[in-house]
Amino acid sequence: MDPNWKYDSAADLDLSTAERLQGTNREVGLFTTVTTTLRQSLSRAYLRGYHRLDVEGRENLPTGFPLVLVANHSSHLDAITLASVLPVALNRHVFPIAAGDKFFETRRAAAFATLFMNALPIWRKKCGAHSLEQLKKRLVEQPCGYIIFPEGTRSRTGQMARFKQGIGMIVAGTAVPIVPCYLAGAHGAFPPRAHFPRPHKIDRTKSDSALAKPYLLLI
Repeated sequence: MDPNWKYDSAADLDLSTAERLQGTNREVGLFTTVTTTLRQSLSRAYLRGYHRLDVEGRENLPTGFPLVLVANHSSHLDAITLASVLPVALNRHVFPIAAGDKFFETRRAAAFATLFMNALPIWRKKCGAHSLEQLKKRLVEQPCGYIIFPEGTRSRTGQMARFKQGIGMIVAGTAVPIVPCYLAGAHGAFPPRAHFPRPHKIDRTKSDSALAKPYLLLI
């Protein structure tokens, strides 16, 4: 046996169900692996078939952890589109960062965000900087990645909004690879106020391409 081997209990071992769902220390277990793999397979088929998704720049994705995908945000489809392009082996350890006071306020909402998005909360009103520090600690100490939308909310016009302060604290002072991403067409396919997605192609235009050509484009 390796003399340096050490047993560590799961970080969420002593937490209640509500605390596990609403916290940032949720462990990745068998259930998460199964649901994430199934969700990724379904979302890939849906995005390619219904929205004719094109992807450019996969070679810019890191092959391991940690990593952070940073993207514009204008649609209900953004998080699942970004997650769908990740290798299956990485996907279950990559978490979209969502507003805790919106997506995790109740147990039912937290269960939805966990099951369908694999999201982790950022508590803007309750915890502030402490919530950012918890996310940073997990990113550095555990094999994981984040999907971050620096605008803080979905654009109602499709145009990129000003970045919120504080989000840079998650990666400040670390060597975590940052992958800038640009999604074009997602706003037309499923804008914030729509109830159902439209069969609108998620693609790129010449102007979109010029914004992020060196990086991963989800188009």
